[in-house]
Parts: sequence; C-alpha cells; structure tokens
Amino acid sequence: MNNGFVDMVPALRALANPHRAQIMDWLLDPLTHFPPQRDGCRLKDGVCVGFITDKTGLSQPTVTSHMKALEAAGLVTSKKIKNWVFYKADAAQLQALSAGFDQGARTQS
Repeated sequence: MNNGFVDMVPALRALANPHRAQIMDWLLDPLTHFPPQRDGCRLKDGVCVGFITDKTGLSQPTVTSHMKALEAAGLVTSKKIKNWVFYKADAAQLQALSAGFDQGARTQS
C-alpha cells in the first residue's frame, strides 16, 4: 500500500539534519567531492567513511551515526571493504522519493 507522503517520513526525517543533508549532497557527486581512494571505486563501491569524516570535520563515531541514520532511511547503501565501510547514495530510493513528490504535486493540482 502506498501512503504517499507518509511513506517518505523516514527519509525526510533523516534529511532534516543539516549534516546528513550535506553528506547526501556530496554522495550524489562523489567524484567531485571526494579524492581518489586506495580501495574501492567511489562510483561503484561508495565513499570510505574516513573521507566523509575528514570532509565533515566531525568525529568518526558521529559520522557513523549519521550514515546509519541515512542507511536506515534507505537513502544510502553500505559495503565493507577490508576494515572500512563505504557508503553510496541509493539512486533508486532517491528516485522513488522524488517521484513521490511529483505524484503529490499532481494530486494537489
């Protein structure tokens, strides 16, 4: 059952935090916002949590907490490579979120 905006609440709640919104913005264009990695492809595997930590200036546990919130909301996927976790934006989920707004706008017209 599709509940429209109600289904979007977890994602919107996750994105309501400015740090998480900024991280999502960066993950949507990882080649521009993050340096090359020794392990993992930024596009295919995602961005190492260490690079996200460095870019935000937050502590690693804080960044991990933010990333877990984004993952729980379905906005990012994670992949472990060696001792690190890599995160990438979930394009299909973001497209569905966008489509939900489009559908909501059409029903309001």
